[in-house]
Amino acid sequence: MKFLHSMIRVKNKDESIKFYSELFGLELTEEHRLDDCTLYFLTDKETNTQIELTYNDETPKDGYTNGNAFGHFAFYCEDLNKFTEKLNALGYKYLYEPFDLTGNGSKIAFLNDPDGNEIELIEKVVW
Repeated sequence: MKFLHSMIRVKNKDESIKFYSELFGLELTEEHRLDDCTLYFLTDKETNTQIELTYNDETPKDGYTNGNAFGHFAFYCEDLNKFTEKLNALGYKYLYEPFDLTGNGSKIAFLNDPDGNEIELIEKVVW
């Protein structure tokens, strides 16, 4: 069995595609029109795992709420210092700045995507 993708609904498809493409290097690889929505699949080039962005024709004015079940996406980051430079250059901000989680140099940080979904970044010293 192989994990394929996670789906999230987005309020602004262009802003979300830009966010995941420019900041995380995901590539828009598929687009499917359904009766009431369009699905956009962004693929991680290294693992082929995808995030499916669903843009509904009738999107709530204030966007979507996740409730309290969803936590966050997590991405491995080789170098959080370089990622922080890219983040700042693209005009995004951290929710929680990088910090040493374990005391051995491994760091994590959090940010929100354009729809408020939390994303964790993990830089581990040893795998």
